[in-house]
Amino acid sequence: MRTALVIGTGLIGTSAALALAQRGVTVHLVDHNPEQARTAAALGAGTDEAPEGPVDLAIVAAPPAHVAATLADAMRRGLARGYLDVASVKGGPRRELEELGLDLSCYIGSHPMSGREKSGPLAATADLFEGRPWVLTPTRDTDTEVLNLALELVSHCRAVPVVMDADTHDRAVALVSHMPHLVSSLVAARLEHAEESAVRLCGQGIRDVTRIAASDPRMWIDILSANPGPVADLLTDVSADLDETVQALRALQAGDDAKRREGMTGIENVLRRGNAGQVRVPGKHGSAPRVYEVVAVLIDDQPGQLARIFADAGAAGINIEDVRIEHATGQQAGLVQLMVEPKAAVVLTGALRERGWAIRQ
Repeated sequence: MRTALVIGTGLIGTSAALALAQRGVTVHLVDHNPEQARTAAALGAGTDEAPEGPVDLAIVAAPPAHVAATLADAMRRGLARGYLDVASVKGGPRRELEELGLDLSCYIGSHPMSGREKSGPLAATADLFEGRPWVLTPTRDTDTEVLNLALELVSHCRAVPVVMDADTHDRAVALVSHMPHLVSSLVAARLEHAEESAVRLCGQGIRDVTRIAASDPRMWIDILSANPGPVADLLTDVSADLDETVQALRALQAGDDAKRREGMTGIENVLRRGNAGQVRVPGKHGSAPRVYEVVAVLIDDQPGQLARIFADAGAAGINIEDVRIEHATGQQAGLVQLMVEPKAAVVLTGALRERGWAIRQ
């Protein structure tokens, strides 16, 4: 691939353009808002000047509701040899293109499974997709050259290609992305009018659950509008689980021992089902999840503290597998949780103590 046209210079489009530009591809940028395309160009994502002729690959990074129309316009104008979209829903746009009677041999649907709570070109990074799955949904009509161009794009973005059927993809993202986002928003909504004294008690657990609720509502309205059926089906199942959980909690309030035991069994059941589902979430680099030991270190909220901890861990020959930070309420201090292999925990604890760090048991 020598040339590309990115149509839509938001977070995803600009991030893909940055990755391609860094690898020597000439990238042309266009957006319904010319100022946004100029911003992406100023960031080094390419040029906002129109290409002189057809490019190798046109990448449509428009909201799901506008993908089919944008692709159809680009195809009719002959802007590229191959066409690809990066919308988070795949079945609907493909069916719309079929209804328009377009030749889909030069088109392939795709969805990079990466993003941020922030949107727009200023939030874009060239490494946004690195190590992340990038779904491709070719059909029997997809030309081999177009599939190869899509694979080249994925490679340039250092993502991991995953081939799926379009409708299978839509059901999968409803489960792992769209439904969880709504559930996160429902939990976060409970905080909107909560007492300040209660909100002050927020810890890492509530932060983890509500983090994705900070995303742009307008973007998510577009996404959910394109995949409402599978998401509604999943929320119906969640609703049934919630009803059973509420009944179990009410039973725990009963004066009858048998009722309380019934309630306890119900709560244990939902918690154990949660355990069983959580262990299926892929671990580091997409591999099977692993159990790590946590070494908790108290730190002052000052510049360079984290760098010192990592340097001291490195000097001890310990690899930090993951890290979480919990800030103390009302204090300029925090708790850094370092996840390491179980056999490394004792060595790391001793090494950090020798270097003056306070370890929380």
